[in-house]
Amino acid sequence: MKNLVLWRSARISTLANKGWGLIDNGALLTLGEHIEWVGPVNEMPVELRERVATEHDLGRTLITPGLVDCHSHLVYAGNRASELELRLRGISYEAIAQAGGGIRSTVAATRAATEQDLYDVAEQRARRLMAEGVTTLEIKSGYGLSLEAEARCLRVARRLGRDLPLSVQTTFLGAHTLPPDFDGRVDAYIDAVCEWMPQLHAQGLVDAVDAFCDHIGFSPEHTRRVFDAARALDLPIKLHAEQLSNQHGAAMAASLGALSCDHLEHLSEADIPLMRRCGTVAVLLPGAYYFLRETRMPPVTALRAAGVPMAVSTDHNPGSSPSLSLLLMASMACTLFRLTPLEAVQGITLNAARALGLHDRGQLVRGQRADFVAWNLEHPNELAYWFGHHAVMRTIQGGRERP
Repeated sequence: MKNLVLWRSARISTLANKGWGLIDNGALLTLGEHIEWVGPVNEMPVELRERVATEHDLGRTLITPGLVDCHSHLVYAGNRASELELRLRGISYEAIAQAGGGIRSTVAATRAATEQDLYDVAEQRARRLMAEGVTTLEIKSGYGLSLEAEARCLRVARRLGRDLPLSVQTTFLGAHTLPPDFDGRVDAYIDAVCEWMPQLHAQGLVDAVDAFCDHIGFSPEHTRRVFDAARALDLPIKLHAEQLSNQHGAAMAASLGALSCDHLEHLSEADIPLMRRCGTVAVLLPGAYYFLRETRMPPVTALRAAGVPMAVSTDHNPGSSPSLSLLLMASMACTLFRLTPLEAVQGITLNAARALGLHDRGQLVRGQRADFVAWNLEHPNELAYWFGHHAVMRTIQGGRERP
């Protein structure tokens, strides 16, 4: 039965076996949405070659797994360009937030927007990421901070996943900041978040649950309540941890089986072994580090020594990382955080997928999703080398070429 699709004439970086996994004069066979075989074209088994129904010449391009952006806040209204000027005058991110700016200003704009307005701007942002080879995207809520507004944002994220050739994972981030209508009532707001969660989950809007654990966010105790509610629904958890201060939130989240802990500039090295034992991915967000002009780096050397997987993401949001270039983040991860090019590329593919709890993508091996990108490049290390360089030639999503 002729049912396989052959993608040939390429240099393939499978990212298998902890290395680049380079195959010259390589080919992939796909069956539906998945990979059936990968290897040098002259080693293709005869019985598989006889099943090829369609062939595609990849034109001697470089092939890598599709890119995974595992931390974004893509659905929101407005922007916060004025805050950049304030920060350049020396006013801190924390001071801006405490004065009513920051997340709260985006919440006001998002609540005032219609669902179609939110969709229209989010679709433009998603397409920008797709143009750079992103095939899987996580989208958090967290700019509604009411049941109605959070549901609206999550519906927009779900619709993007239906309308676009893009895999979208949704994350409920109700515990992002305290909204103005709950001023002085943190416990009551956490109660509300825990009450909204099963309702949103019942509507099929939530793949995972996140929280912002920091001195301008929520305490570890409040965060634990949110996570207990998530675990009662069998929802995976992840955490904005140790971005601005050390609350030991990463250790708490890891002990509960968190998929990832993200930011981590103030992570204590004493908490790293627990992340390793619990399989929690460290998600590095160099865009926020750069844009907020931070000076304290995540403990990359200690994370590497402990064997903690490191992912890299855009953290796209209007206040601290208004970037829509995952490749720029890979370059920044090398120049700012001293990741190797291999670590950076693993960070936007394999480890980013693990940070979402997805084990069916991020490598080009049999059984994985047929998500891959053809680049006008010679070697995959160039993904972390060039920036502002648009090298995508073709993107294949689930075995089908994007139009």
